[in-house]
Amino acid sequence: QVQLVESGGGLVQPGGSLRLSCAASGFTFSIYAMTWYRQAPGKERELVAVITSAGGSTNYADSVKGRFTISRDNDKNTVYLQMNSLKPEDTAVYYCAALRRPDEYWGQGTQVTVSS
Repeated sequence: QVQLVESGGGLVQPGGSLRLSCAASGFTFSIYAMTWYRQAPGKERELVAVITSAGGSTNYADSVKGRFTISRDNDKNTVYLQMNSLKPEDTAVYYCAALRRPDEYWGQGTQVTVSS
């Protein structure tokens, strides 16, 4: 059974940091590209970051470049999103997704709220 379980969300003040984790099971994690998406209330889901299967290449949305870092540990079947210098506009539900066409697996999301 495929599972992606996000953790690490919560309430943080502007300028603070959070580290999200996504633990995967039930598929061969190391051959999938991993992504983080987010969806704010009333907005469409947005791609935040992507990392290739071996971790050799990453890409980020312009809105988070220089503040967020995606990484993965293929031995632990886990992908991470380090979020620094958080802003109120980063408030959203954050989802991890595993992608390898035609397969696509999603987690249930973790809430991140940036507020003073």
